[in-house]
Amino acid sequence: MAKGKKYPLLSFIIFLLTAAVLCLTALTLYTPVMQSFYPKKYAEAVEKYSQEYGVDEILIYAVIRTESGFKPDSVSSAGARGLTQITEDTFDWLLMKSGEDYDFDDLFNPEVSIEYGTYFLSILLKEYGSVETSVAAYHAGMGNVSSWLDDSQYSDDGINLKKIPISDTNHYVNKVMSAVDKYNKLYGG
Repeated sequence: MAKGKKYPLLSFIIFLLTAAVLCLTALTLYTPVMQSFYPKKYAEAVEKYSQEYGVDEILIYAVIRTESGFKPDSVSSAGARGLTQITEDTFDWLLMKSGEDYDFDDLFNPEVSIEYGTYFLSILLKEYGSVETSVAAYHAGMGNVSSWLDDSQYSDDGINLKKIPISDTNHYVNKVMSAVDKYNKLYGG
C-alpha cells in the first residue's frame, strides 16, 4: 500500500495543520513585508510639514514613494530633483512665494524636498479642492490641469477630471492614489 493510503485521516490532518501554519505565517508576515514596500521614511519631516501645510501625511508618503522611491538623490529625465521631484522652475516659483533662499541643489536634502513638495501640494489642494486633480497638477502642471477642467471633454464640474488626456499623468495619478490606498490599509489612515 502506498504511503499515506494506510492512514488517510492522519495524512489529511497533517495537511490541514501544515496549511494552517503556512496561512498564519503568511498573515503574520504580510504587514511587515508590505510596510517595507510602503515605508514611512523621514517621518519627522513628513509629520512636521504635514501639520504646517495641512496636507495628509499619507498623501505625502504616496507622492514621495511614487516620485523617487524614497531616494533623496533622485533626478528625473526632466531634471526634477529630490524625494519629491521638483523641477527648477517650480522650485523657483515656490521660493518666490515663500520668501526663502535655497539653491536648486538643496532639494537633495530630504528636509527641504519634503518641505517644498508638501508646500506645493498644499497650494494645489487649495487651488483645485480635489486630491486627484491636485495630484494631476503636481505631475502635469497647473496650466494643463486648469485647461482640462475648463474643457467639458475632460471635466463635468470644473473640479474633478473625468478623463486625463496625457497617459503618463493618468498613470501617475493612478499610482499615487493606489499608494494612498495601500498606506491607509497598512497604517490605518
